Amino acid sequence: MKTQQILLTTSILATAALSRMRLVGFNGGVCAAGAKALGTCEATTSVGEQAPVNMAGALLVEAAGPITVGAEVESDANGCAVAKTTGISNGWAMDAATAAGDVIRVARGI
Repeated sequence: MKTQQILLTTSILATAALSRMRLVGFNGGVCAAGAKALGTCEATTSVGEQAPVNMAGALLVEAAGPITVGAEVESDANGCAVAKTTGISNGWAMDAATAAGDVIRVARGI
């Protein structure tokens, strides 16, 4: 079982339904593909609720596919981590992901 070491948590008004362990945008919605994330959602949150968002530390993130250890990651359109190509970095993979749905730790300092 992977654990996370959270250094900073904030809350934001959810402007969309947010899923636990997915990246959240600065607008309170799901982080857009290639965009900078505010952090990862700590708990599944409905629209209009305050979402707990982990901003910095070793954070648990759902992967959208294979990611190698040490790879920089960015967000896909669903707020999942993917290996960085042309988007903005949202941290570095501390674990490998072999398939979509794998949960990895991402080192993130915002």
